[in-house]
Amino acid sequence: MNGKNEKYIYIIGAGFAGQMLAAEIKRKKIFGSVAAFLDDNPELIGTKIEDIPVLGPICHFGSFLRYTKKDEAIIAMPSASKERIAEIYEILNESGFSRIRILPSVSQIIDGNAHLIQTREINPLDILGRTPVTISLKESLSYLRGKRVLITGAGGSIGSEIARQLLHGGAARLYLFGHGENSIYQIDKELRLLQKEGIGEKATIIPIIGELKDEQYMHFIMNKLKCDVVFHCAAYKHVPMMEENPVAAIENNVFGTKYLLDASINSGVTRFVLISTDKAVSPVSVYGVSKMISEKLILQAAEKIKKENNEYSYMFVRFGNVIGSRGSIVPLFMEQIKNGGPLTITDKNVKRFFMTIPEACSLVLQTGGVGKNGKAYLLDMGEPIKIIDIAEQLIRINGYEPYKDINIVFTGLRKGERIDEPLWLPEENPTITSFPKILQMSSEVKLNVLENCLDELFSVFNLNKSKSKIQTTENDFRNVNKLISILKKYFSSYKNFLESNEET
Repeated sequence: MNGKNEKYIYIIGAGFAGQMLAAEIKRKKIFGSVAAFLDDNPELIGTKIEDIPVLGPICHFGSFLRYTKKDEAIIAMPSASKERIAEIYEILNESGFSRIRILPSVSQIIDGNAHLIQTREINPLDILGRTPVTISLKESLSYLRGKRVLITGAGGSIGSEIARQLLHGGAARLYLFGHGENSIYQIDKELRLLQKEGIGEKATIIPIIGELKDEQYMHFIMNKLKCDVVFHCAAYKHVPMMEENPVAAIENNVFGTKYLLDASINSGVTRFVLISTDKAVSPVSVYGVSKMISEKLILQAAEKIKKENNEYSYMFVRFGNVIGSRGSIVPLFMEQIKNGGPLTITDKNVKRFFMTIPEACSLVLQTGGVGKNGKAYLLDMGEPIKIIDIAEQLIRINGYEPYKDINIVFTGLRKGERIDEPLWLPEENPTITSFPKILQMSSEVKLNVLENCLDELFSVFNLNKSKSKIQTTENDFRNVNKLISILKKYFSSYKNFLESNEET
């Protein structure tokens, strides 16, 4: 590229990350040319790095830059706060660059590797919420070196990010398990491209399409794979959808977890980490109940293996909402803004705990290494954020004025939803650990109650009398009313919530 047709790239940040990007752009010669670094460091301003000028300060760039509408900007400041990123984005956005990309604030970059392929279009998720905690992946993932690691739900928001970060753990094999071929295809392709570009360490990547709720298959596949570690991310998660499909929610989330746990113990999996949710606390939805039972299943499994092998560690990690996950509020708001509004919120008082997906996954991976058998862990989510505040901020980020350019309307709480989502029960009494943002909770399970609940639930899903302890009829098979009556019997918060809503 040269002359009038040449595209110039301005790299915001002249530190090691920016320098690595500049070197890669120069080496590949297909993305354009780096015109300059922009930085606030007075010791760098006015100097050159590999013949590329360092200009600044950033807030005054309009007075010294000569750019065209086809030029691009890349923010390469992985340790910058969200507030600083927001300031820089506003400056760049007003300038009219054709494209603004960002090198995400992920720990593998801080470990010394930054690649152009890791950059992506900047979006509101990069400037919402608090600044994430920084974790050294190479250090925290050392327990996975040479291991075979299975990720269920590997095509989902959490599972796919765990897979990306696991590239830096030195695992021998990464098994990407899911029942959706398209999502597994996408993450498999992405990981192979990242490896091709030199990101992460060498690991054999193996995509697997399968069903957790197929008990015989789970035992078959786990014996074949001979996994060392499992990160169980798979679940049906959409609350209103699961209220309409409660049988599917319990079958997949509860019995899928149980079959995976049984198969994992049988095949010698030494570490098992369940991803849980704040909706499991005093649950008021079928999804929340399913995750609460899943937490209890982990504790039950831990009790079982404690008697057999002290080297095993089965645990769960609970946290609240993650910003930008599929089906969550931020992507919905962005779509509504794109269509001119209005933005829809269930209630003006609704608030939730939020964390970025990369931060949550880094903490989950760290917990998997330091967590103990039979323990329950909680991620420190900070303070809850009102959904209406997020909506208004997103409208402004996109250059509009709330209620003037784009309206916000309130639609009312849906089935299974509540104003607040607590992160823990009083009796769980979270305490700090020696690891930032990771709390440990008191945990217990009444094994006889859990077994009785599972037996009754199982009778709804199975007509095979030889396998079911409780006799069932064809009328009870996959009967929603029968299922709900069992859940109300064992979960008082769910029962009370349903009855209070029936009264109103």
